[in-house]
Amino acid sequence: MAPEITRIETTEFGYPLPDVGTDGFNLVYEPGTTTERKLFGLRIHTDTGIVGEYVGENSPAFAQVNAVAEYLLGRDPLRRERHWSELRRALRKYDQMGIGPLDVALWDLAGKHYGAPIHELLGTYRERLPAYASTYHADDSGGLDSPAAYADFAAACLEMGYPGFKIHGWGGSDERRDVDREVATVHAVGERVGSEMDLMADPACELETFADALEVGRACDEQDFLWYEDPYRDGGISQHAHRTLRERLDTPLLQAEHVRRLEPHTDFIASEATDFVRADPIYDGGITGAMKVARVAEGFGLDVEFHAPGPAQRHCIAATRNANYYELALVHPDCENTAPPVYRGTYTDTLEEAIDDDGTVPVPDGPGLGVEYDWAYIEANETGSRTYE
Repeated sequence: MAPEITRIETTEFGYPLPDVGTDGFNLVYEPGTTTERKLFGLRIHTDTGIVGEYVGENSPAFAQVNAVAEYLLGRDPLRRERHWSELRRALRKYDQMGIGPLDVALWDLAGKHYGAPIHELLGTYRERLPAYASTYHADDSGGLDSPAAYADFAAACLEMGYPGFKIHGWGGSDERRDVDREVATVHAVGERVGSEMDLMADPACELETFADALEVGRACDEQDFLWYEDPYRDGGISQHAHRTLRERLDTPLLQAEHVRRLEPHTDFIASEATDFVRADPIYDGGITGAMKVARVAEGFGLDVEFHAPGPAQRHCIAATRNANYYELALVHPDCENTAPPVYRGTYTDTLEEAIDDDGTVPVPDGPGLGVEYDWAYIEANETGSRTYE
């Protein structure tokens, strides 16, 4: 008999980020300040005793989980494709980010049911993933506070063994935003380590004009960057704007992190508005949705780059030929990265410990996601919970 979903539990919890503040929206290094970050844990229980788990994501996504979780009760958790389709229909008015946590937990459950890691269910292509260091945004606190500081940190990451480095630069308020420093940072990092590392620039949709985007992009051209990501204030979604920018630059664009759903991703590719394609197993409808994006990109002859660190991302990349890097984010020379302390065992996304001597991270090989969550920590730091049964 097929298993049946009997109960779904969500737990909101907080964890501290010491020496981290914000510049208004972006996380930045700020000595003496502690920022509390809130995430959710999700558990899908079955009548066989197998539990599918996922920890991560944010409050807006879980508002959508609240809207659709009861649909899954009493259903076969192994029918992921059917559930993915039904949840997309149910959330058609929204961005559908609530599908991701549920879908990842269903994949975790399936792996435990079959006694196999998720990448094996998807079809394993590799089991070690090259990683790049992806920085916090610039600060005014003596950390990443100058182009030279970024160059020094890139050199330190190279020394650790990272083959790639991505700049999140000068965002924040009007007083701090500075295209000249963005350009100077691209040049400083490129001149220091460009002959030894793959380099990327991600303004994170901070640049206000086409002229700004063009100026930073031309600096990337001069330093032979691997890609240029999300420059515009449009939120990274205008096909016309990015096609126009792409026509004027040599550096490949990486777009679609903020484009939701499979079909708009496909339209972005077909419109020749990007060179690399972003996918995220949380933002893009779970592992099911992210792998569909990866296959569409493959059909167009393009590479897909998965956003952010995490076990689900590792399994997706492990089953994807046309992907280059795992993003180790967010990292800084003077404070810890933003990954939550929710894992037991050897799994880690910390800057100093994640990679081996070849600059790669392993793919978990246990059933499902292959990680053990520290539910005692999550529950000790609970800020709210909900049960569906």
